[in-house]
Amino acid sequence: MKGDLIHVIADCPASHVPMGTLVQLPAGTQAMVVQELGGSITLNVNGNMVSVSGENFPALGLSQPESVAGDMHEDDPLDEEQVKKVLQTCFDPEIPVNIFDLGLIYDIHIVDMDEGGYAVDITMTLTAAGCGMGPFIVDDVRYKLKQMPQVKEVDIELVFEPAWNKHMMSDAAQLELGMF
Repeated sequence: MKGDLIHVIADCPASHVPMGTLVQLPAGTQAMVVQELGGSITLNVNGNMVSVSGENFPALGLSQPESVAGDMHEDDPLDEEQVKKVLQTCFDPEIPVNIFDLGLIYDIHIVDMDEGGYAVDITMTLTAAGCGMGPFIVDDVRYKLKQMPQVKEVDIELVFEPAWNKHMMSDAAQLELGMF
């Protein structure tokens, strides 16, 4: 799919990368696929990168991907493995490795809320303090965690201590990026 041309068949909402500003891709727009990972697609439209989330794939003539929530229900218990699975669907639009395997997630804390459901607190970092994709990645994490029916609140703390380095990546991520 990378490098393929897509013709937008219906007006399609997208997020400008890296700012996250909402934009509208009009029907008839031609775009080149940069990457399709984690239930979203990154496109190059006239030299600008945009990301389109899965629920808007039909406007691109693509099948809608399966929800990150899968078969979860509001009354189901929530555990760290379920949260990790969702975080593994979050990608920097320029890097073909998910943020969990990149080592950007420092802590996951799940709080059982008195009124029902859960709050999820994430402590994370970026590959560099000045990473322009930061706002986009944080918004993607928040959006995908809130798709889980049990999750009522998401708090993300972005930290830069300790500073990220390539040794925080999983072995598979290092191999994928040639950084071993």
